[in-house]
Amino acid sequence: MSFDGMVAPRDSTEGRYWVHGPAPHAAQVLLLTGTRPDAPLSALIPLDADMIGRVEALTRFWRAVEGRPAIPDTRVTAQQRGRLRIMMLAADGRANGASYRDIAMILYGHKRVASEPWKTSALRDKVIGLVKGGLAMIGGGYLKLLRHRRRP
Repeated sequence: MSFDGMVAPRDSTEGRYWVHGPAPHAAQVLLLTGTRPDAPLSALIPLDADMIGRVEALTRFWRAVEGRPAIPDTRVTAQQRGRLRIMMLAADGRANGASYRDIAMILYGHKRVASEPWKTSALRDKVIGLVKGGLAMIGGGYLKLLRHRRRP
């Protein structure tokens, strides 16, 4: 395993932390005390309900370290990423004092907002939902994104 891409080492009581790869795909790595980076390394993965996601993340990390093409992260679809982005924009706007109507105009345009009465508009309800969803993500809901959906 090549550690050429490892930067920003920081020592701690657990061992030495490194950052591997460029943002936004950087990964933090911990080499336990006594570990030599030139020796074969191992990864510890708990055998729990999140194991599949951890194995996939480890595979993506290994491919990056080896300089191989990245495989897609299947936890969030492109459509979900788009909605998450809009939720964050809406929550950020609201946190900075924008009204729901102001947010709707930025996201959907003045013409669409003005096309129907605001107080009874479905667009108003949509923007309120986006803000609530964004605030829930900020409040810790983003952690659900790290897990695969499980079948009951």
